[in-house]
Amino acid sequence: MTDERASASCRCGRVALEIAGSPILRGICYCASCQQAGRRHQAASGADAVLAEDGGTDYVLYCKDRVRCSSGGELLEERRLKPESPTRRMVARCCNTAMFLDFTKGHWLSVYRGRLPGDIPPATMRMMTADRPEGVILPDDIANYPGHSGKFMLKLLGAWMAMGFRRPGFEGVP
Repeated sequence: MTDERASASCRCGRVALEIAGSPILRGICYCASCQQAGRRHQAASGADAVLAEDGGTDYVLYCKDRVRCSSGGELLEERRLKPESPTRRMVARCCNTAMFLDFTKGHWLSVYRGRLPGDIPPATMRMMTADRPEGVILPDDIANYPGHSGKFMLKLLGAWMAMGFRRPGFEGVP
């Protein structure tokens, strides 16, 4: 692990995350679930924008054991597309700010890029591009994968190996 540190906060500052170490990766997701959840979130009064104009959601992935909620955990509200879904999107209800996506069966968190400072490395891939909205033409400035790429899976596997194949909880979050 590096000594790299980052923090993420909601728009009003009442919910804050502390992050130690480098991200696993930064990518932009175009899956139907992220688009549906983004539209639902953005339809609420005062919500922040999580979807780009092209339908993508920009995430920075971190190992769960490198992230903790340092304040405002009680203000986080989970939102799922279906009650039985293993994926929950956590929103700071104090200011209706989307904070992160938690695949509860996984070892990583996907922090919404807009919650992090400006010095995060650039995105390296777009994934699930087969689900992008009709008519959207993506530039070829980074890799565009129609699904989850081997590179994406290898990065997640490498991070999980480094964690000793553990699936830790997320400190400070219900």
